[in-house]
Amino acid sequence: MTLTRHNSPFPHWQFTAASGDQLRVVPERGGLVVGWRCAGEERLYFDAERFADPSKSVRGGIPVLFPVCGNLPGNALVLPQGSFSLTQHGFARDRPWQLEALASGDGLRLSLSDSDETRAVYPFAFQLSLEYRLEPRALTIQARVEHCGGGDPAAAMPFALGLHPYFQVESLGQARLEGLPAECFDHLSAAAASTADQLQRLEQGVDLRVDGNGLRPQLRTGRGVVELQMQPPFEHAVVWSDPPRPMVCLEPWSARRGDLSQVLQPGETAELHCRYALTPA
Repeated sequence: MTLTRHNSPFPHWQFTAASGDQLRVVPERGGLVVGWRCAGEERLYFDAERFADPSKSVRGGIPVLFPVCGNLPGNALVLPQGSFSLTQHGFARDRPWQLEALASGDGLRLSLSDSDETRAVYPFAFQLSLEYRLEPRALTIQARVEHCGGGDPAAAMPFALGLHPYFQVESLGQARLEGLPAECFDHLSAAAASTADQLQRLEQGVDLRVDGNGLRPQLRTGRGVVELQMQPPFEHAVVWSDPPRPMVCLEPWSARRGDLSQVLQPGETAELHCRYALTPA
């Protein structure tokens, strides 16, 4: 097990497990996982050309959504402390994170703490950490959110957490999603919809959410099946495609779009778990 620094094709860190599986991360750019090599193949889609322009949002890897998934009306976070401007998906994907190898030797930890910049839009002292562990044909992710109790000691801290992994597919026309309920919520029309009808539109672009405890959606990529296994409060799965990119996002969210539904009191901690299991082709 090794964690090494590389400069090509762009500066990043690479963790290699005894199995040969790998994670590549860029902590300075939102704690971004940019690669997951599993069973001999890269599983994540990543647009390196777009990544080279920091003024553009990332398309690829595993961006982190915190402290909100999606967007708030008018991008306004209204709290007892006042109204704050919080843009879509929050700020975690834009901030520099800290990186360390796990003492267990099977993965790495990325950590983000509050700063002057984050407190200007989200007035809380917090610690967010994500542990990525490589298992045989699987990637396990454990998140820990702590309200460190800064500022008003009586102020409860609302938050939501999501992950936005981009999975490579052979083609959008051949990609298949299974294990989803019959009804979904279409973010594009802001209305309930038939899941089957939505999935017929992957080549045109979809943005849908399904809800429920125990969901295990599976994505058939053309090079195997990736199954998302979630534990509460991850109870929402979002499917997103962005044609013509050969990728489908299969995302665990802890809340619906724009809903900061989890609340921590000062000193409290929340843990969230999910796992991506791979069945190679």
